[in-house]
Amino acid sequence: MSEMAQADPEGVDGVRMTWNLWPRTKVEASKCVIPLAATIALLRPHPDIPPTLPYAPLRCKTCSSVLNPFSRVDLTAKIWICPFCYNRNHFPPHYAQISETNLPAELYPQYTTLEYQLNNNNNINPNLTHPPVFLFLLDTCVIAEELHFLKSALRQALGLLPDNALVGFVSFGTQVQVHELGFSDISKVYVFRGSKDIPKDKILEQLGLTAARTVYPKGGTTLAQPPSAAVTRFLLPASDCEYTLNSVLDELQTDQWPVSIGKRPARCTGVALSVATGLLGACNPGTGARIIALVGGPCTEGPGSIVSKDLSDPLRSHKDLDKDAAPYFKKAVKFYEGLAKQLVIQGHVLDLFASALDQVGVAEIKVAVEKTGGLVVLSESFGHSVFKDSFKRVFEDGEQSLGLCFNGTLEINCSKEIKIQGIIGPCTSLEKKGPSVADSVIGEGNTTTWKLCGLDKSTCLTVLFDLSSSDHSNTPTITNPQLYLQFLTSYQSPNGQSVLRVTTITRRWVDVAISSEELVQGFDQETGAVVMARLASIKMETEEAFDATRWLDRLLIRLCSKFGDYRKDDPSSFTLNPSFSLFPQFMFNLRRSQFVQVFNNSPDETAYFRMLLNRENISNAVVMIQPSLISYSFNSLPAPALLDVASISADRILLLDSYFSVVIFHGMTIAQWRNMGYHNQPEHQAFAQLLQAPQDDAQIIIRERFPVPRLVVCDQHGSQARFLLAKLNPSATYNNAHEMAAGSDVIFTDDVSLQVFFDHLQRLAVQS
Repeated sequence: MSEMAQADPEGVDGVRMTWNLWPRTKVEASKCVIPLAATIALLRPHPDIPPTLPYAPLRCKTCSSVLNPFSRVDLTAKIWICPFCYNRNHFPPHYAQISETNLPAELYPQYTTLEYQLNNNNNINPNLTHPPVFLFLLDTCVIAEELHFLKSALRQALGLLPDNALVGFVSFGTQVQVHELGFSDISKVYVFRGSKDIPKDKILEQLGLTAARTVYPKGGTTLAQPPSAAVTRFLLPASDCEYTLNSVLDELQTDQWPVSIGKRPARCTGVALSVATGLLGACNPGTGARIIALVGGPCTEGPGSIVSKDLSDPLRSHKDLDKDAAPYFKKAVKFYEGLAKQLVIQGHVLDLFASALDQVGVAEIKVAVEKTGGLVVLSESFGHSVFKDSFKRVFEDGEQSLGLCFNGTLEINCSKEIKIQGIIGPCTSLEKKGPSVADSVIGEGNTTTWKLCGLDKSTCLTVLFDLSSSDHSNTPTITNPQLYLQFLTSYQSPNGQSVLRVTTITRRWVDVAISSEELVQGFDQETGAVVMARLASIKMETEEAFDATRWLDRLLIRLCSKFGDYRKDDPSSFTLNPSFSLFPQFMFNLRRSQFVQVFNNSPDETAYFRMLLNRENISNAVVMIQPSLISYSFNSLPAPALLDVASISADRILLLDSYFSVVIFHGMTIAQWRNMGYHNQPEHQAFAQLLQAPQDDAQIIIRERFPVPRLVVCDQHGSQARFLLAKLNPSATYNNAHEMAAGSDVIFTDDVSLQVFFDHLQRLAVQS
């Protein structure tokens, strides 16, 4: 593998697969233990992708796949043969000049990913673009200090938005207030009661937006085409409404409704989201729009409530959910599912910024955020850098930009033998049946097309495949030695253009009956580990009494039995091919991770961790499962260290990146020298540099990541050292402390160490 490929395993196409060579039959595929899956980073930028092509793509008449480098071309007859359905298609007249020396971009072998600019269905002015819409939804049931942080974050966001972006503002507490921004002389507000669900028609009627409603009989959905005057009362270009919105924010106070002692404030998050969705549906169906919800506590009023107003009623825990003792949970999830459906029909996104010391209902609202491809950030306070820096990143431009795109769809074409089971990640199935839909469904399935209301540079989906049950291995001469997959992503870019991105990839079929050695070489253990983590998470949420640890253990034992080299019943003879050598370690860390172990985490935190696991690329997801550790010391350059308690040393600094937090951990001696101020003395320049190096590296990680991770700086034996210790392999515990060197750290846990885990695995894998 070239150095470039190692540095960038996703390559130009942003695709990684669990198996890079595929077995030919369904039976052989099931023996692989790890399913056939591909992860695709849909909009990942890459310098080798050519500029957007200014014309529409050529599509196959039969299966509507797009012309690509794998199509067979007859230049004399001006015909191309589709690699998916083998149909012959004629080139249209404007391709008449095509020849060996004059090929269109889509036939160059290196251009497996291309972007086309689509016509916006606007015949008068095809270059007319739709400005993005941002509707801010602000919780006022917070203390004055938190409201102050919220206001300054909003003001900063306003300054960063493009001038043509449309902005709307809704605040909520006990009631919902929709602020009219098109009337700057006096502040005008429409108030909705927070205690009961308001139908969409009622919302529009109250806001005076019912004037121009058109019913489209085909889809059965009511889309409104209101006069522009109605829209501009609530949604204005950022440059026009900055003054009005700033005055609204100046006047805005915390929720004024009295809260009795022993009660929670009445907060109607559900109704507020309902009103915001209705407003956007009336003003902008089918164009890119986002609801940016800033929530500072649990919903206690109206639909979507997650707890009663009585403080003596605790918020639901994982135990309550397991025992079905969370009275509000299912009803709230059902409400947010309905909201998600409405948002998906409109093509709009829900982003959730939740900041509170307690839970706010991320576990319930998760369905609406995930199905619309929204962003989610969870922090302790609106004043915390995790919220402030992440929120700023949403609106930033240039290198730091998230590249927010809107209103997308993904379509997948695949070779005849391949079936699609479904997708795990931020999207919604459009229930479009086709010959390549599998019988079994995982995640968002039963379709070959998905809706992506919101997507950005880091959106990454996991597609799970199956093979058709008919046996192809008997006819190797007829079947193509290659399989093909094509991903068609159409979306509205940040500047309002309609774009289609086409990625076509190929892999080779292998006959496992002849040799399984080739299959082994094609295994990608990082992708395998992440796909197993995503499958375990989705099963924990959807299957009653599912034991993730046992499920993962059984899979790992089966995998090692199938692909390990050993003599029956002789554990000492067991070895694993390098293609699998890291996989047991990934599984060991996954079993201990926050995705599987929910003890000590709230349902909100677990939902948050899993949402990010499902939408990030493989490199990031691997860090969530198995954090990286770097060691800094006087006598050597910074170097990767084992994720083990043995890596702790008094004269070292450790930098742990566990994705959600970045920990700088000072050994005892280093901490003492720092406390004595040695780094401020000119003769101890080297010590000052040693202290600074991990700080600089941590800043690089923080700058490139969204949501911004929490930075923890701690010392050995300090209270915050737990952030590091919880992630380390407990090779030294109180059980074997007498065997360890003096001064080394001990982890107080009953967890088994990696060595014990591996010994058990070897013993079980070689059993006859």
